[in-house]
Amino acid sequence: MTDLTIRRATADDLPAIVAMLADDPLGATRESPDDLTPYRTAFARIDADPHQHLVVAERTGRTVGTLQLTVVPGLSRKGSTRTIIEAVRIHADERGNGLGTELIRWAIDRSRELDADLVQLTSDATRTDAHRFYERLGFVASHLGFKLAL
Repeated sequence: MTDLTIRRATADDLPAIVAMLADDPLGATRESPDDLTPYRTAFARIDADPHQHLVVAERTGRTVGTLQLTVVPGLSRKGSTRTIIEAVRIHADERGNGLGTELIRWAIDRSRELDADLVQLTSDATRTDAHRFYERLGFVASHLGFKLAL
Protein backbone atom coordinates (compact mmCIF):
# COMPACT_ATOMS: atom_id res chain seq x y z
CA MET A 1 0.00 0.00 0.00
CA THR A 2 2.94 2.35 -0.49
CA ASP A 3 1.01 4.30 -3.13
CA LEU A 4 -1.77 5.11 -0.66
CA THR A 5 -2.23 8.58 0.84
CA ILE A 6 -4.69 9.32 3.64
CA ARG A 7 -5.44 13.01 3.87
CA ARG A 8 -8.00 15.47 5.16
CA ALA A 9 -10.97 15.66 2.81
CA THR A 10 -11.72 18.85 0.91
CA ALA A 11 -14.96 20.09 -0.61
CA ASP A 12 -13.68 18.85 -3.97
CA ASP A 13 -13.79 15.30 -2.59
CA LEU A 14 -17.53 15.41 -1.91
CA PRO A 15 -18.72 13.80 -5.18
CA ALA A 16 -16.42 10.80 -4.65
CA ILE A 17 -17.27 10.49 -0.95
CA VAL A 18 -21.02 10.65 -1.53
CA ALA A 19 -20.76 8.16 -4.39
CA MET A 20 -19.06 5.69 -2.03
CA LEU A 21 -21.67 6.32 0.68
CA ALA A 22 -24.41 5.53 -1.82
CA ASP A 23 -22.73 2.46 -3.32
CA ASP A 24 -24.26 -0.32 -1.25
CA PRO A 25 -27.78 -1.57 -0.50
CA LEU A 26 -28.16 0.55 2.65
CA GLY A 27 -26.59 3.69 1.24
CA ALA A 28 -28.61 3.49 -1.94
CA THR A 29 -31.76 4.04 0.12
CA ARG A 30 -30.52 6.97 2.18
CA GLU A 31 -28.05 8.94 0.06
CA SER A 32 -28.65 11.35 -2.84
CA PRO A 33 -25.49 11.70 -4.92
CA ASP A 34 -27.36 13.72 -7.55
CA ASP A 35 -27.86 16.64 -5.12
CA LEU A 36 -24.74 17.59 -3.19
CA THR A 37 -26.35 20.60 -1.49
CA PRO A 38 -26.97 18.95 1.91
CA TYR A 39 -23.53 17.35 1.81
CA ARG A 40 -21.87 20.72 1.16
CA THR A 41 -23.66 22.16 4.20
CA ALA A 42 -22.62 19.21 6.34
CA PHE A 43 -19.05 19.36 5.04
CA ALA A 44 -18.74 23.03 6.04
CA ARG A 45 -19.80 22.15 9.60
CA ILE A 46 -17.44 19.17 9.77
CA ASP A 47 -14.53 21.10 8.31
CA ALA A 48 -14.98 23.95 10.83
CA ASP A 49 -15.00 21.61 13.84
CA PRO A 50 -11.51 20.74 15.16
CA HIS A 51 -12.90 17.54 16.70
CA GLN A 52 -13.86 16.18 13.28
CA HIS A 53 -11.40 14.42 11.01
CA LEU A 54 -13.02 13.58 7.67
CA VAL A 55 -10.41 11.87 5.53
CA VAL A 56 -10.07 10.24 2.17
CA ALA A 57 -7.73 7.51 1.05
CA GLU A 58 -6.22 8.33 -2.29
CA ARG A 59 -4.29 6.18 -4.72
CA THR A 60 -2.67 7.75 -7.79
CA GLY A 61 -4.94 10.77 -7.52
CA ARG A 62 -8.14 8.75 -7.21
CA THR A 63 -10.31 8.72 -4.07
CA VAL A 64 -10.70 5.08 -3.02
CA GLY A 65 -11.83 5.28 0.61
CA THR A 66 -13.15 7.53 3.33
CA LEU A 67 -14.01 7.70 7.00
CA GLN A 68 -14.85 10.25 9.64
CA LEU A 69 -13.11 10.25 13.01
CA THR A 70 -14.72 12.26 15.80
CA VAL A 71 -13.01 13.14 19.09
CA VAL A 72 -15.33 13.09 22.10
CA PRO A 73 -14.03 14.24 25.49
CA GLY A 74 -15.96 12.70 28.35
CA LEU A 75 -16.33 12.28 32.07
CA SER A 76 -16.88 8.53 32.16
CA ARG A 77 -13.92 6.20 32.43
CA LYS A 78 -12.13 8.75 34.62
CA GLY A 79 -12.41 11.56 32.12
CA SER A 80 -11.43 9.51 29.10
CA THR A 81 -11.39 10.86 25.59
CA ARG A 82 -12.78 8.56 22.95
CA THR A 83 -12.84 8.66 19.21
CA ILE A 84 -15.69 7.43 17.08
CA ILE A 85 -15.12 6.02 13.62
CA GLU A 86 -18.05 6.64 11.27
CA ALA A 87 -18.96 6.26 7.60
CA VAL A 88 -16.16 3.91 6.60
CA ARG A 89 -16.39 3.26 2.89
CA ILE A 90 -14.08 1.64 0.37
CA HIS A 91 -14.59 2.04 -3.37
CA ALA A 92 -16.17 -1.11 -4.81
CA ASP A 93 -13.20 -2.02 -7.01
CA GLU A 94 -10.76 -1.61 -4.11
CA ARG A 95 -12.48 -3.88 -1.59
CA GLY A 96 -10.66 -6.97 -0.39
CA ASN A 97 -7.11 -5.71 -0.98
CA GLY A 98 -6.29 -4.43 2.52
CA LEU A 99 -7.32 -0.82 2.04
CA GLY A 100 -9.99 -1.01 4.76
CA THR A 101 -7.41 -2.34 7.20
CA GLU A 102 -5.03 0.51 6.36
CA LEU A 103 -7.77 3.09 6.81
CA ILE A 104 -8.87 1.73 10.19
CA ARG A 105 -5.26 1.43 11.35
CA TRP A 106 -4.77 5.07 10.37
CA ALA A 107 -7.82 5.98 12.51
CA ILE A 108 -6.46 4.03 15.48
CA ASP A 109 -3.02 5.60 15.14
CA ARG A 110 -4.54 9.08 14.80
CA SER A 111 -6.66 8.39 17.88
CA ARG A 112 -3.50 7.66 19.86
CA GLU A 113 -1.94 10.89 18.57
CA LEU A 114 -5.05 12.73 19.78
CA ASP A 115 -4.61 11.15 23.25
CA ALA A 116 -7.79 9.09 23.03
CA ASP A 117 -8.22 6.26 25.50
CA LEU A 118 -10.82 4.35 23.49
CA VAL A 119 -11.80 3.95 19.85
CA GLN A 120 -15.36 2.96 19.13
CA LEU A 121 -17.58 2.50 16.12
CA THR A 122 -20.99 1.26 15.17
CA SER A 123 -21.91 -0.90 12.24
CA ASP A 124 -25.37 -1.59 10.89
CA ALA A 125 -26.69 -4.90 12.26
CA THR A 126 -27.05 -6.26 8.71
CA ARG A 127 -23.37 -5.78 7.83
CA THR A 128 -22.11 -9.12 9.13
CA ASP A 129 -19.02 -9.08 6.90
CA ALA A 130 -18.06 -5.70 8.36
CA HIS A 131 -18.53 -7.07 11.89
CA ARG A 132 -16.07 -9.88 11.20
CA PHE A 133 -13.65 -7.36 9.68
CA TYR A 134 -13.73 -5.13 12.78
CA GLU A 135 -13.33 -8.11 15.11
CA ARG A 136 -10.25 -9.23 13.14
CA LEU A 137 -8.80 -5.78 13.83
CA GLY A 138 -9.33 -6.20 17.57
CA PHE A 139 -12.66 -4.45 18.09
CA VAL A 140 -15.04 -6.14 20.53
CA ALA A 141 -18.82 -6.14 20.08
CA SER A 142 -19.34 -5.05 23.69
CA HIS A 143 -22.44 -2.87 23.39
CA LEU A 144 -25.81 -2.80 21.73
CA GLY A 145 -26.50 0.46 19.90
CA PHE A 146 -29.78 2.29 19.52
CA LYS A 147 -30.85 5.08 17.16
CA LEU A 148 -33.85 7.36 17.04
CA ALA A 149 -34.60 9.12 13.76
CA LEU A 150 -35.68 12.75 14.26
